[in-house]
Amino acid sequence: MTQSADSAVTNHVLTIAITHAGGQSTLDRQAYAQLTRMLKMAAVNPDVRVVVLRGFNGCFCRGGDLSEFLDTDLHHRLIATVTDLFQTLAEFPKPLIAGVDGDAIGVGCTLLFHCDMVIASEQSTFRAPFVDFGLIPDAATSALAPIQMGYGNAFRFFCLGETFDAATAKSSAIVTDLVESEELIAKTNSVARKLAKKPTFSLSQTRQLLRGDRASLRGQIDREIELFRDALQDEGTMRRLSKIAQLAA
Repeated sequence: MTQSADSAVTNHVLTIAITHAGGQSTLDRQAYAQLTRMLKMAAVNPDVRVVVLRGFNGCFCRGGDLSEFLDTDLHHRLIATVTDLFQTLAEFPKPLIAGVDGDAIGVGCTLLFHCDMVIASEQSTFRAPFVDFGLIPDAATSALAPIQMGYGNAFRFFCLGETFDAATAKSSAIVTDLVESEELIAKTNSVARKLAKKPTFSLSQTRQLLRGDRASLRGQIDREIELFRDALQDEGTMRRLSKIAQLAA
């Protein structure tokens, strides 16, 4: 499966839409790498002041492509590519807004913890099934989630692996705003445009103060990746992932 991402800049707002070839909704190594490249270019492009992430067709993202997890020859390259994306998100210097409609699962959910605002349709759902897969959370969410959600909600979300509906996600601080599906794009664009009109320096500095020392997340990401790599060496985990991949096929 080949993934691609489309992007467009309008009024200093870059919208990145993750498209899913063949109607699929999971991310492969190529999609991770392309998203990372776009974010890195946006970070240094003075014409881009705000970035919006969105999905397509009633689905934000259903996580990583499990078939790549099962190919041990791909593990080294896949882990390096995913790590690069997570580090880029952790240090991204500009406001990052997500517009979520439908499922946000796995990495499709954990990347939301790096967004400054998450605007979601009332039909959206959120799930982080890492523990059920025999894996551990990624993208520094083991550090970010307890701060953002509170420890109890974070434990419930990651360890029980429950699916949060949109209302639960909002009450747990994963989501900042809820709207009807038909209002999502307009609401997301409106928020992004308002931010893009703010004085760049004061907005950037205020965001940085609010978010705190993001550099400390690099170590957390590296630790998570180390444990993730160890999990992929476990026979039981690989059997579990193989069964899940077969059911998803």
